[in-house]
Amino acid sequence: MIQVGDTLPAATLMEYVEVEGNGCSIGPNPVDVAKATAGKTIALFALPGAFTPTCSAKHVPGYVESYEAFKAAGVEEIWCVSVNDAFVMGAWARDQKTGTKVRMLADGSADFSKATGLTLDLTTRGMGLRSNRYSMLVKDGKVTSLNIEGPGKFEVSDAATLLAQVKA
Repeated sequence: MIQVGDTLPAATLMEYVEVEGNGCSIGPNPVDVAKATAGKTIALFALPGAFTPTCSAKHVPGYVESYEAFKAAGVEEIWCVSVNDAFVMGAWARDQKTGTKVRMLADGSADFSKATGLTLDLTTRGMGLRSNRYSMLVKDGKVTSLNIEGPGKFEVSDAATLLAQVKA
């Protein structure tokens, strides 16, 4: 399992882009994790699934609402990672009104989640292999804070907890 001090695993996430520009075409575009985190401070949070109750009611909204505070504290980007396809993540971004505040990144085959060791098997609930719920602060590709939730919990991966760690 990934730990504080580790470098994020080499992986490609997918991001649905609504508007063509800045070298991105409309639709799913690859995001090379190593290149996208190089030289940046990223607040990354992951969750089991788009449109699920806790994720939609609490997790994503907390980061959207805290965007300005994260920016003021030196965070350059906020990433939401979920084991869904890019089309679902794009639709969820519209639903959650994330705009340019939170990058909604798809880990469609759970490659990133498997590589971090932060997976959650929800097969018995009809959801297959998913990401565990967690948050982390990433500086230049290295994990500097990591908050992993217990099963069914939402206590330490919220925006307020990670923001306090960013400011510490």
